[in-house]
Amino acid sequence: MLKRISNFFTFNQRQKNIGEPIVVQSGRHSLSPKMISRDARKVVEVLQEHGFEAYVVGGSVRDLLLGLKPKDFDVATNAKPSEIKPLFRRSRIIGRRFQIVHVQFSRELIEVTTFRSNETLGKDKPGGNRRQQTDSGMLTRDNVFGSIDDDASRRDLTINALYYDPSDNSIYDFAGGLEDIENRTLRIMGDPATRFREDPVRMLRVVRFAAKLGFTIDPATEKPMHKLAGDLEHISAPRLFDETLKLFMSGQGLATFWLLHDYGLFELIVPQLGKLLNNRNSQASKLVQQAFTNTDLRIRSDKRVTPAFIYAALLWPLVQNLASRYQERGNSPAYALNKAAGEIIAKQIPVTAIPRRFTMPMREIWDLQLTLQKRGGQRAKRLAEHPRFRAAYDFVLLREQAGEDLNGLGDWWTAYQEADEEKRELMANALTQPKNKRRRRKPRTPKAD
Repeated sequence: MLKRISNFFTFNQRQKNIGEPIVVQSGRHSLSPKMISRDARKVVEVLQEHGFEAYVVGGSVRDLLLGLKPKDFDVATNAKPSEIKPLFRRSRIIGRRFQIVHVQFSRELIEVTTFRSNETLGKDKPGGNRRQQTDSGMLTRDNVFGSIDDDASRRDLTINALYYDPSDNSIYDFAGGLEDIENRTLRIMGDPATRFREDPVRMLRVVRFAAKLGFTIDPATEKPMHKLAGDLEHISAPRLFDETLKLFMSGQGLATFWLLHDYGLFELIVPQLGKLLNNRNSQASKLVQQAFTNTDLRIRSDKRVTPAFIYAALLWPLVQNLASRYQERGNSPAYALNKAAGEIIAKQIPVTAIPRRFTMPMREIWDLQLTLQKRGGQRAKRLAEHPRFRAAYDFVLLREQAGEDLNGLGDWWTAYQEADEEKRELMANALTQPKNKRRRRKPRTPKAD
């Protein structure tokens, strides 16, 4: 991974000298230009040829040093978005809160960001005031550009403040990120409370990386997290939904879930479920744990996972409880389930804006939990052909794995899918109870006088 670098600097030096990077030259680390994607190298090369600074930055550098395969490659430069775009035929400027440029050569998309500064520009300065904050300190707009030193100080974690130059195979470390990688420690850049107030999503990122990398969270970083967890309420519902996908579909969903729960963050993501999870042995808690366990296994096996299934599992205990109350009032099971599903989803959407393309499959999975029990005669065949059958069947198995007694429903459907056509018909017909024919009374014979 790294050739021993902790003797290059101490923690105190690292904090005092932000802006004076440690430069680790070629041969003193494990990276090489060949590890960087061809398109990312090309972006850096073009920018440098036109006189700009350019580096591969952040998570890809971190992951390569840890022996992991990066999901994507990002480039940071001192070129402004308006200067970057003309250099690449297939490029476009996106974003308002953070302006970035997307560059594409082949199928790979390279995200190019301009170095940013912490300075707030006044209206009398060139560019106007493009850095805006709420009274609580949360950034709402941020297009103030700066130097690489400024940019490094703006990174969220020290392990992400690493800049790699493939032209000479050197790493620039501005905040002791290499040492923290070596010590497997997660540390927020700057004052943790201030950085979390600027963007509460940073707390979710700390948890996600701790679970993903198996790192320990630095005590100073974790100290304000419980107190500031409530700031997540200020994050827009669409953005929070996107962040939950990163949390839940990382392949480390179970570990992430418990960290979120321990820091009081999960109850801000799924508020209705919070109280049900206080008891780790409750049925709701077991179901959620099993859902994340199964999702992690599918991701590691390169199998498809969908947010609809994950959210269906997270909200199912709530739907089930509310539907039971409606049934107690005399409503039919189908009506009670449908009404409960609508109400629970309606309460969740203002928190994490689950798109309709996911809420519709969620409701179908829930509806099929009732209809999969009614499988006699031709119903079994029709249900097996339903577009959501496989997801609903997996959901039945999930419920049983979590300890819910469904009278062998999962085993029956497993056997049905493995059987041939003749056996399937016998299985389904065996569940059909023949109706008792009403006996016709014989006419009474009139008694003789």
